[in-house]
Amino acid sequence: MTAPFGIRVAGQHRINGHLLFDADITLPAGRWTCLLGRSGVGKSTVLRLIPGLETGGRFTGTVTATDGKPLQGRISYMAQSDLLLPWLSALENVLIGARLRGAQADVARARRLLDRVGLLSHADKRPHMLSGGMRQRTALARTLFENRPLVLLDEPFSALDAGTRADMQELAAEVLQGRTVLLVTHDPSEATRLADQIIVMTARQTSIWPVPDTPALRAIDDPRTFDCQTRLLAHLRAAA
Repeated sequence: MTAPFGIRVAGQHRINGHLLFDADITLPAGRWTCLLGRSGVGKSTVLRLIPGLETGGRFTGTVTATDGKPLQGRISYMAQSDLLLPWLSALENVLIGARLRGAQADVARARRLLDRVGLLSHADKRPHMLSGGMRQRTALARTLFENRPLVLLDEPFSALDAGTRADMQELAAEVLQGRTVLLVTHDPSEATRLADQIIVMTARQTSIWPVPDTPALRAIDDPRTFDCQTRLLAHLRAAA
């Protein structure tokens, strides 16, 4: 993996001439940033702007890396939907990026990741044979397999039960250590546990929410973690 780098997204995004957001967001290099805000404010749009994906609107602004280099080939992206190819097995879906690039696929590493997400015994099953949560874990394994310095995650744990969600948060924090991560989430608890930086987004501005003075990954039952998530939830409810 190449050295981590930061990202800045600054500008306005409009859909049919109507302002969706006016944002200035900086992702520190090698850190986790969690982005929260009400539904429809444009969080997923910010995520899609970074790799240059279609957003259904017009962005006037800039997306820049702090090292000044192009972003192509340096991003791993996990969308809200799992985007698994239905004709491939779970293992083949994890390997698809490497095979499309014509690279040597590390099958052993892919199998280890499937084992870590609890799906090694389902490696040969196609997506229609998997539950929603299993499909999401397969997509997570695929994203982690890519081993990129910039990782974009759009509600990657939303289909999981509480216990599995905590397990997958811990796995992602471990595997993505040292990478620049942007996680879109609606869950204040998740953000408080994982984030080095929390950004709260509205249509008109983005603001930094203070995180506890303990390093991520934070203990769920730490009073400082609980206090932060409680205050963050109250803030998000008041802003809705």
